[in-house]
Amino acid sequence: MPTAFPTGTGNVPTGTSYLPPGPNGAGVANQGANTAGSQLISVHALAAATYTSPAGNGSQYAFSSNNWSPGDYYQATLSTLGFTSISISWDQARSSTGPAAFRLLMSVDGGANFSELMSYTVLQSGGGGAPGTWSSTTYNPIYTNTFSVSSAADNLSQVIFRFQNFEALASADTGSNRIDNVVVSGIPAPGAVALLGLAGLTARRRRR
Repeated sequence: MPTAFPTGTGNVPTGTSYLPPGPNGAGVANQGANTAGSQLISVHALAAATYTSPAGNGSQYAFSSNNWSPGDYYQATLSTLGFTSISISWDQARSSTGPAAFRLLMSVDGGANFSELMSYTVLQSGGGGAPGTWSSTTYNPIYTNTFSVSSAADNLSQVIFRFQNFEALASADTGSNRIDNVVVSGIPAPGAVALLGLAGLTARRRRR
């Protein structure tokens, strides 16, 4: 992400949800064609959750939060109009006491129903056998997850991707989990231009 979160006593964001600041508005994708109406948000059950912007995985800032409960999530909302063969990739890491068990969910009906696309384990940044802590200058591909979505996500005005914790309470309230480089890509229909990206949520165009 290109923009740091507020810092300093009394300024650090807390609460049950947070939209990260950005050049196109809070939570809005910073690259791509379908940025209008896009959103990246973190949602927590506990109002004590704190939101910070430590170093990303080869980018200036990541989206980090603590006080994780089962069911808490990061969520990306976007349009895939004009695109098919949708795929999503993202970088994610945790602290030694942050939650590790996550699943990727998708909704194509405005959030009324979600289907599980995959479950995955979030690696500890610089620990637990994962080499290298996250750095704003060095990208480490070991922290990147990718998933090719079915045609159910093609050419829609709204698709929601949810990165949801399904682990028991983190072993410490300060246990954190961070996400970065959320990239949604697809193949454009004739005459369409590139898709988008958040956190940034970022979009890429793939060639046929």
